[in-house]
Amino acid sequence: MEGQLRSILRQKILDFEASPLPAFTRRDVHVPSIPNKAIAVIGMRRAGKTTFLWQVLSDRLAEGVPREGALYFNFDDERLVDMKARDLSGLLEEYYTLHPEWRHGRRPLFLFDEIQVVKGWEGFARRILDTEDVDLFVSGSSAKMVSREIATSMRGRAMEALVYPFSFREFLRHHGKEVRSPGRVDKPELSRLRRDLETYLVVGGFPEAQKALERDRWELLRGYVDLVLLRDVIERHSISRPAALRQMTRHLLATPAGLFSVNRLYNDFKSRGLRVSKDTLYENFDHLEDAFLVQGIWLATDSERRRMSNPRKVYPVDPGLIPVFHRTGRFQPSKALETAVCVDLLRRGAEIAYVRTTEGFEVDFLARWPGGDHELIQVCALAEEENTQERETRALLAARGEFPEAGLTLVTMAPESFMDVPEEIKVKEAGPWLLREDLSR
Repeated sequence: MEGQLRSILRQKILDFEASPLPAFTRRDVHVPSIPNKAIAVIGMRRAGKTTFLWQVLSDRLAEGVPREGALYFNFDDERLVDMKARDLSGLLEEYYTLHPEWRHGRRPLFLFDEIQVVKGWEGFARRILDTEDVDLFVSGSSAKMVSREIATSMRGRAMEALVYPFSFREFLRHHGKEVRSPGRVDKPELSRLRRDLETYLVVGGFPEAQKALERDRWELLRGYVDLVLLRDVIERHSISRPAALRQMTRHLLATPAGLFSVNRLYNDFKSRGLRVSKDTLYENFDHLEDAFLVQGIWLATDSERRRMSNPRKVYPVDPGLIPVFHRTGRFQPSKALETAVCVDLLRRGAEIAYVRTTEGFEVDFLARWPGGDHELIQVCALAEEENTQERETRALLAARGEFPEAGLTLVTMAPESFMDVPEEIKVKEAGPWLLREDLSR
């Protein structure tokens, strides 16, 4: 079997080197630049992790590295189903047998996709980082590669590159509409940008969903969620009674940007005769976050007791999931825009929380940026009610009293409806704000 396996490994290497790179939409993914670390490319299923590996390869070739100086290898192959960790050394030796000039003095790029199917791959990855001069990217299903487990198994030798569904900028790029200077758009272009943002908030950012008809898109996205539940939660964690998990998931996706309390959901399930413990509900929520399906954010407070006793606000990973699971089935502009802002802040590296002031006013986000700056951000898609401006600005000003170092930003799809806003509040048009040049802010 060993000789047959080595033959398969060699053939896959040669097939890769002879195949053209597929077309792809460039992604704006932050890749840590710490030397001698593996990069673990993670994210929800179907968000584009494999495509991002092709982008990394394309960039390396554009720098002048010859094709043989890089290896993309996908382990999701039925011929490799019995492959063991010890067999991974054979892959390395087959590559260097074909290209011995890359073993010393040159630094090849290894891109290992779906490597999690080989049990014990982490030891191999650590070893080649210690013994070989290579750049290593690994990617795989979130059923086997979640953040805290990578950190533990790689023992500090890996950092993460998190791939989300398309951002608004990537959505425009995918459709050939990218705005090169979002800070300087004329009125016709701004009108087009507003229309495109509405489309993005409905369709979302999953690549396969972009040109699908509505019915097909809904079936596709439901299928994604079902697959996440089955493979990344139920099978991974051996959940024997998944009914509570499925109902919890539907509840979270149907109430985006809503406050989520395990106690409240537990009492609701109990009243309907669904037997499940609070501990199980807490665990299920953690599993959904690990699978990158939802994101919970905590109350902004220095008191750990207050933080833990208050509900979290929960957002889906993509606004396109909202109309699929919302009870009305209709476009929810405010919830969709708030979701897009949440994911955009996370994508840019911000730590986020929501704010509830002592007067009871709520601000959607307190963003803490890597450089130390703080920003209070209120999201209001449309000023549909007469007192909307007063409510939104009052909350920001009240929160400023508790976080005096933070800037104040109001993100809206209709800035013209906010008149005579206090000068310390910056009113930002949602489209250009989501496209702002500094990807760390």
